Amino acid sequence: MKSKQTWSFLKPAYTGLLLLAVSLPALATDKVVVFAAASLTNAMTEIGVNYDKTHQTKTLFSFASSSTLARQIAQGAPAHVYLSANQKWMDYLVDNHLVKSDSKVTLLSNSLVLIAPKATTPKITLNNEWDIGASLAGGRLAVGDPDHVPAGLYAKQALNHLGLWQQAEPQLARANSVRAALALVEHAEAPLGIVYATDAKLSDKVSAIATFSPESHKPIEYPLVLVNKRPSAAAVAFYRYLQTDDAKAVFNQYGFGVK
Repeated sequence: MKSKQTWSFLKPAYTGLLLLAVSLPALATDKVVVFAAASLTNAMTEIGVNYDKTHQTKTLFSFASSSTLARQIAQGAPAHVYLSANQKWMDYLVDNHLVKSDSKVTLLSNSLVLIAPKATTPKITLNNEWDIGASLAGGRLAVGDPDHVPAGLYAKQALNHLGLWQQAEPQLARANSVRAALALVEHAEAPLGIVYATDAKLSDKVSAIATFSPESHKPIEYPLVLVNKRPSAAAVAFYRYLQTDDAKAVFNQYGFGVK
């Protein structure tokens, strides 16, 4: 009888411990690894902080050139979500069956501007009569490397459209990301640079002195995709959150157009 009474007494506690053990994985913090273009650093960081406050999630970011991130994904980097600064590198992953292609959506847009250190602010008109050499006065034009950085690709397209690429190419300071190009102008290491409007807006050390016509380059679009063919519930939830009004409000705050 004594043993039966003891079992009867312990059973509720034992059952509770069992339920707790079963529920522990659900209570554990889910990690979502997001690969995003360098130009999204500030907006995505804020969105991640906001999201983690209200979800049982730890959002981890890797910010770099879209091409660098795409190559890392192709080599097996453990990304869950990828947000590119152009369609080219997204298409590379889709065409090679490296992402969940049916999850691809175009999320954001941007524009391209010419910047200068705030102390100088020269007056420049973006047409085929622009004398780039005279404007640089022996300095360099800071751009993301056109061979692989999306902002640099757009800059090359815009300069080609104006008939100025051959004049500009020998005078480029090729940076490994659009943020690196911005930094060159911020530190007055380059008198002029071409970056996204959102990057210029973030800095109190540069001025956007001219905006390239949207017709001068391909649309600056930011496609979003889930990387894994069988994404986790946490990855899907964050992917969906990026398309909500709350996330769009943050993107708008940083100057991005939202789709």
